[in-house]
This record gives sequence, structure tokens and C-alpha cells, in this order.
Amino acid sequence: MTTMFDTVLVANRGEIAVRVIRTLREQGVRSVAVFSDADADARHVREADTAVRIGPPPAAESYLNVPALLEAARRTGAQAVHPGYGFLAENAESAQACADAGLVFIGPPASAIALMGDKIRAKETVAAYGVPVVPGSSGSGLTDAQLEAAAREIGTPVLLKPSAGGGGKGMRLVRDAALLADEIAAARREARASFGDDTLLVERWIDRPRHIEIQVLADAHGTVIHLGERECSLQRRHQKIIEEAPSVLLDEATRAAMGEAAVRAARSCGYAGAGTVEFIVPGDDPSSYYFMEMNTRLQVEHPVTELITGLDLVEWQLRVAAGERLPYAQEDITLTGWAVEARVCAEDPSRGFLPSGGTVLALREPQGGGVRTDSGLSEGVPVGSLYDPMLSKVIAYGPDRATALRKLRAALADTVILGVPTNAGFLRRLLAHPDVVAGRLDTGLVEREAEGLVPDAVPDEVYAAAAAVRREALEPRPDAGGWTDPFSVPNGWRTGGVRAPLHFPLRVGVREPVTRIAPASATVTADRVTVELDGAVGHFHRSGEWLGRDGDTWHVQDHDPVEASLSGAGRSGADTLAAPMPGTVTVVKVAVGDEVEAGQSLLVVEAMKMEHVISAPHAGTVTELDVAAGATVAMDQILAVVAPREDA
Repeated sequence: MTTMFDTVLVANRGEIAVRVIRTLREQGVRSVAVFSDADADARHVREADTAVRIGPPPAAESYLNVPALLEAARRTGAQAVHPGYGFLAENAESAQACADAGLVFIGPPASAIALMGDKIRAKETVAAYGVPVVPGSSGSGLTDAQLEAAAREIGTPVLLKPSAGGGGKGMRLVRDAALLADEIAAARREARASFGDDTLLVERWIDRPRHIEIQVLADAHGTVIHLGERECSLQRRHQKIIEEAPSVLLDEATRAAMGEAAVRAARSCGYAGAGTVEFIVPGDDPSSYYFMEMNTRLQVEHPVTELITGLDLVEWQLRVAAGERLPYAQEDITLTGWAVEARVCAEDPSRGFLPSGGTVLALREPQGGGVRTDSGLSEGVPVGSLYDPMLSKVIAYGPDRATALRKLRAALADTVILGVPTNAGFLRRLLAHPDVVAGRLDTGLVEREAEGLVPDAVPDEVYAAAAAVRREALEPRPDAGGWTDPFSVPNGWRTGGVRAPLHFPLRVGVREPVTRIAPASATVTADRVTVELDGAVGHFHRSGEWLGRDGDTWHVQDHDPVEASLSGAGRSGADTLAAPMPGTVTVVKVAVGDEVEAGQSLLVVEAMKMEHVISAPHAGTVTELDVAAGATVAMDQILAVVAPREDA
């Protein structure tokens, strides 16, 4: 008989910390949250039984600070540490440090993390157990020249991958061999920043592949089972954004074969706990599947497996870590119904999906009726650029795939997050795409179709609703005696009895300003706006200058042409380079006075683990450089000015 832990420290933040805390509470286990100064008011801090500050905002000084985490565990009497996912979840050194400190690491042994965390060794190990692997480079610690040579030998397109870490960070698809040197350098930078290790490998790229992963569960007594597959083919920049279980691609025979291959992969490294074996599958030949990697942790998309199996994976992580035997054989696992998950991220589809930020002004997240939202959000809390952009996950369950998709689209339409641009509306439209509805998926679908899923313009009714809000704000309020000053009424009255309508100059983001008259039929309350335009009625959520509908949000600001002219005085828009997102300048490659060519890389801005290269708009001279490496910048902040060369 085993004894469950009394107190568990959750070494993470955001929605995963909230998710783990929920199961700890259900199991009667005391939860300890940790937080950086940036997260002092975060939801996971409030929902835990106790919380400990572990450092300043940068992750390296807080959530990645192993001594601080161990000290927090000691101070609070925690017997175990749950790493969540991301941060230290796949860090063998932190797992070993927990063991050395007498703490149970709720995850696999450090040896399994180390083995599977090295993508090169992992491929060699599972191949020895009969698991098919993707053709690619061999050996560890390859130089840039060796990586280039391997890529040229394999033949483009190839995929550059960090040997450490996962989650798509640092991965680069290279189709042009001439770009290999630059892409290798960029992949190393991202890998070093994300994982502290810039070792790379190169693999053959399979065009139009599908990404299928198998959930495994193992105890410390030799039992290993799988819980079916998840389809994770809908990705952008190698990051999953929609996941579902099961997959329409697999028949029962292929599902069983891939499941058995995943079990062999788990056995090859002495695995214990919940983990995921990821395969790349040619869409036209599902029986030809290749091992990509093993994620030695709980996955972001674990809820879809929970919903079709009825198992709480966090609960079984706890039980296995406490020494329990799994009471299941493979034949006991049944898959019932269908579940689909959408990842809601702080990013702006209208600006090329660049990371966004802000303060959550209004929040509504659907729950119940076959819908589940796992979230780390709460009203009034800022979303910065230091951590991962994922804010929440919306998951829908139904007896079949069509029902689950329909419920998820409706749930995303009901999701309200004002104050921070998100991808919720984009995800809703993606889920209605004919290929998605039909199950014709591959990992390149989102990139191919993204442009058509982002509206070209702001709907007219958005400006009409914003104008109605502004007109309502001008409405006079009667004094204590009920009298209203007639000169304060915004009715457009002019001398001679002429009435001129009120015009409101408005701007959304970087789009051209629009002038609108508030519609005659409009209802404005503290949190809602209803307008009628061209016979159609539009309903919006509102908070301050923000409007939201069907998952989309708009920050509608007043436009003052005089102020806009003055703020841009002396600077040509074509010459000025501004920060496309809030973040940190990580690389500065030029100085004032340098001659540059069109398209030359000048600076690199990083936000939410994503790099964005700032390039010269034309050939010319750098006349202004307003930032240095390490500087924190706001969205649209001026970074540099490049005066054009006369012959450019």
C-alpha cells in the first residue's frame, strides 16, 4: 500500500499550474505555488494553498532557478515537485536535484529525461528497440559545417532541430540550401535561449506530413500502456494550435501498431509516469510512421486524452510518483467519443501573429455542457512578454468529431478576453475550414491558409459601435434637480437651427484612420454595445477602448491627426523601423553611420520565446539607433532610422 503526498510544490505558472492545483485539491493534497515578481497577482498564486516568491521577472532568475525552488519546497514542507510542462519539466539536472534533496520529482527518472532529451541519442535508442525513425544526421555536437554537409547530403527540404528541448522552439525548415548557414545560426540562438544548449541535428523533411502522438502511462513496476493517439497536425511555426483525439487518419490496426511502438520507446529508456511519443506520418501512407521524439512530461494537449479515456492524467502522475501500480492492462483502455482542443495565445493575427501583451480588462471563459477551459487568466492581471504566449486552452467533447468541432467553435465565439489581442477568432475560423471539417489535415495547412483566415479589414459595425460608445460618453447627466444643460447635449446643434452630425475619427492598430457617425439605433451599457447597421444588428462586449465579438477583439482608439503628425515629425515612415511587438532587443548588428543594404538584418527582438528580425527597408545609412542589446521595448517603439541612399 502506498501513501499519497501531503504537500506538492508546483514548479510552474499560468494555466498548467492552475490545472495541477485543481487535481491536488481533488486529491486532498496541499498545493504550493511559486511566482516571480511579474506574477505576484497571478491566478495560480491565488488558487494555491500557499505561495512562495522565488525571484525577479526573468525566468532564469525565478522559474528556472533550481536552488530557489528547492528552498521553497523545504520552507513549505513539500514532499514532491510537479514541474508542469515547459521550464524545468524536461530538465534532467533539476529532476536529479530534487532527488538529491529528498524530494520526489513527479515525472520520469532523471536518466530517462536525459536520454530522451537528447534527440540524437533518443533516435538511436528507440531504433534499437525496433521503433522506426526519421532519416537524418548522426552523431552529437556537429559543427555548422558538418550540419551543412549533412543537410546537403540528405537534400533539401530539411528540418533543423535542437537536440535539447522541444515544443517547436528553435526548429527551422530550410528549403533553399543557400540559406543553411543563416538558418543554422538562428536555430542555435533560439535553442541556446530556450534550452541553454545549442546542439542541433538535421532531419529529412516530409512534405504534407501529419503529426500523430501517442500518450503513454507507465509505473515503476514494469507496466507500460498507451492511451491512444492525438492528432496534432494543425500547427503554425511548428507550434501546435489545435489538437484532437482520436485521429481520423488511423484505423484500429495502425492505432495498435503505433501504440505498441510507443510502448517500446517508453521501455527503451526505463520510463515511469505520463509521457508522449511523437510520430511523423505521411498523410498518404499512415502505415509508414516515424519516431520524432519523446516528451518526458505532461503535454499541453493532455485534456483531449482525459476526455476520451475518463482518466485524470495528473492524478495518475501523482499516484505513480507515490509508488502505486497501474491497475490497468492495455485491453482495459477504451476510447469513447471525440475531443478537440484550441490553444488561445497572446498574439495578434492581424500583425502576422506577432506576440501581444496588455492587461486583461474583461474575461469570460466557457465551462460546462461538454466544454472545458483550462486557464491562467484573471481580470486586471497584465500579460507581458517574458513567458510563453499561451493563455488558456478551450476543449470540447462530443460523441463524434462533428459535434466536438461544433461545440469548440461555439465556445471560442463565447470566449471574451479584452485588453490583450489573441488568436481566438482565428482559431474559430480555422475550425470551420472545409479541410479541417473533413479531416484533411497536414502540418502545413495552417501556414497555407492563414492569410484567408485573417480578415483584411475591420468590420464597419466595429467602428459604428465605437462611435456609439463615444457619443454615449458625451451625453450629459442631469443634476440633482433633474435639469440638463441644453448646451451640453451632443446633438450637433449649430447657430441658425442647423444640426450637424457628430463625427468621430477612429483608429484600430496601424490601419488607416476611419471617421464614423454613431448610428441612430445603438444601446451602450457598461460592458455591452448593440448597434444596427444596414439592417443587421451587432452585439459587442466592451471594456474601455476594447470591443470583442465571436473571439475577435479590436482596440479602437481616438485618432487626432494633429497629434499623429507631430509624433511623426522629422521621421519618414518608410525610413523608420519600429518594434513589431513588445519584447527585448537581443542582437544589434549595426551602429549609427553604417551603410546597409536592402533586407540586411539590423536587430533582433525577442518576445515570448520568439525571435523577430528587423531588416533594412532599403539601402542607405543608419542615421538613428535608439536601442542597445538587452533593452526592453514597447510595441511600435522606434528602434532605428535608415536614410535611403540616393540610388536606392
